[in-house]
Amino acid sequence: MMTLQEATPSEIQRHEPRAKLLVPTIFILAAAAALGYGIRTGIEQRVTTGKELAQATNEAATPVVNVTHPAPAAPLQEIVLPGNTEAFTDSPIYARTNGYLTHWYYDIGARVKKGDLLAEIETPEIDQQLQQAQAQLETAQANFDLSKTTADRWQFLLKSNSVSKQETDQAVANQAAQKAVVDSNSANVRRLEQLQSFEKVYAPFEGVITARSTDIGALIDAGSSTQGKELFHMAAISTLRVFVPVPEVYSNAAHPGATAALTLDEYPGRVFRGTLVRDSSAIDPASRTLLVEVDVANPDGLLLPGAYVSVHLKLPATIRSVTIPANTLLFRREGLRVGVVRNGRASLVPVTIGRDYGANVEIVSGLQPADSIILDPSDSLENGSPVRMQAGGAQ
Repeated sequence: MMTLQEATPSEIQRHEPRAKLLVPTIFILAAAAALGYGIRTGIEQRVTTGKELAQATNEAATPVVNVTHPAPAAPLQEIVLPGNTEAFTDSPIYARTNGYLTHWYYDIGARVKKGDLLAEIETPEIDQQLQQAQAQLETAQANFDLSKTTADRWQFLLKSNSVSKQETDQAVANQAAQKAVVDSNSANVRRLEQLQSFEKVYAPFEGVITARSTDIGALIDAGSSTQGKELFHMAAISTLRVFVPVPEVYSNAAHPGATAALTLDEYPGRVFRGTLVRDSSAIDPASRTLLVEVDVANPDGLLLPGAYVSVHLKLPATIRSVTIPANTLLFRREGLRVGVVRNGRASLVPVTIGRDYGANVEIVSGLQPADSIILDPSDSLENGSPVRMQAGGAQ
């Protein structure tokens, strides 16, 4: 190949126009390539910017929520519920006869046994009526004896046809009538004797006198037409009934035969043992509780009827619960709900509350410790709506 130094002037002149045309062409091609690259780059930038704008718009339209996780609660061993104590038997004592109180033997707080004499009533009218009834009974008995003798005599004479059959039948019928009169008078005497026996008022069961509403000389009205006034009020406190309203979620722990522990503020550190003997077998629709009865022995009389007690009931091991903040709850028309974030969307989960601790509540069903629950959910939050968790929040 010939170098530039070796080329002759004529050859240089021959190739000079071609070289002059090549330089502008190169510049034009370079400019076109630069223009095409710029256009393509601009289009790509616009597409990328549009996608970023759409993504930013969607992210801005998606509500950002703070989430937390339920705290696993320790397995509940027992629940503590308020209870009211009542005497096993609680009864007013009324008079069954009219008269005047002559004496009473026991005042409030006295412990009596069944059959102890509580009071005596003077009943002069009943006494006189009894005497009259007894006299009438004696008369009726004498008439009956006479009619019986007559009937026997006429029946004997009828065998020899000494009397007519009609007369004999009349004598026998008269005997039966007199027998009925005797029975009637006997019943009246027994009635008055029973009324007279009510002059003495006895304790119907073993217990304590909780009220005395009469005094010596008081007029006693048995209340044949109106309710009489009670003389005493008695309560059997050797065994007490404790009525406890158990929340519906714990009703499976309230089965007959279960043991219960009772504590009272006036006896700190002391525990009284009782047994759950029965329940109402129905949930109260107003309070959503099951009424149960716990019987507790009270031989020393330390527990008093009407006292407020705390009843500790053992729970089955199957009950597990979690606690969540109270500001995660949603009160909807269909019931209590909690918002849970699942796959970038809100899921409104129905839950059941156990105990309320104020700032936190116990959830006995509906949630797991791994769930991401929404804090302070909006009232407009809908099931399935997209949500975005706050950066740095609980995941």
